[in-house]
Amino acid sequence: MAGFQLGNAIGLLIAPIIMSQAGVFGPFVIFGLFGFLWVLVWLFATSSTPDRHPQISRYELKYIMKSQKLPMPDIKEPEKSRMIPPFRKLLSKMPTWALISANAMHSWGYFVILSWMPIYFNTIYHVNLREAAWFSALPWVMMAVLGYVAGAGSDMLIRNGTSVTSTRKIMQSIGFVGPGVALLGLNMARNPFVASAWLTAAVGLNSFSHSGFLVNLQEIAPQYAGVLHGMSNTGGTLAAIIGTVGAGFFVEQMGSFRGFLMLTSLLYFISAIFWDIFATGERINFNGAG
Repeated sequence: MAGFQLGNAIGLLIAPIIMSQAGVFGPFVIFGLFGFLWVLVWLFATSSTPDRHPQISRYELKYIMKSQKLPMPDIKEPEKSRMIPPFRKLLSKMPTWALISANAMHSWGYFVILSWMPIYFNTIYHVNLREAAWFSALPWVMMAVLGYVAGAGSDMLIRNGTSVTSTRKIMQSIGFVGPGVALLGLNMARNPFVASAWLTAAVGLNSFSHSGFLVNLQEIAPQYAGVLHGMSNTGGTLAAIIGTVGAGFFVEQMGSFRGFLMLTSLLYFISAIFWDIFATGERINFNGAG
């Protein structure tokens, strides 16, 4: 996930430079072209499963399968047909809704900050957009670093005997409560440097969600991890759209970012409570009765 965050930082830094040379549509064209290049690499460098990758070594395959505690597959074995996912069963379990709500809150906070923070610094602290890009890029670098810390920390907790359920709840609580508190601090900041510090804390701590709900998808239903990811991403995408558009509407009506930051902070706290009540790290039977 570090590449995801570093891409945000790089994009925020170079977008003003591109706009100054190629106009307001310049970043859209250049980033879009890079997207096509990425697709070409992706198409030729990926496979459905490790055992079907043309360049994987026997040692690496054995290492992956051992880590997953799954039986070694026959490399030549044809892919088995799969049944239609039991959507009704998936939606009947509260851990599924915990995943959907967590993704929704994570995306709400993530994309509101990504979209609006340069304008926030420009509006509140009268920082020009190029300087605002620097203030807004630093948090994403911190998120890349803390995301690794969170991943290593969660693995260490599990190795030392902490249950998977407790580990996911700890990580996700940090990933929600931390940004909630930091946004309240951002609301009280009186200069752009203090505001940048609070924003960096909010975005950085948000990365703990990667060791919370994001990996939990594969733990509760590995056979439906892709379906669960798609379902939770639907909630996340809708929340991101509502949050990003809602922030603009809210600021236009209220004349201030402060109220919206307080609302987002409150939603973080509520989402943390919902996650801690209903999330689990244990595998769930979505195929049986009940």
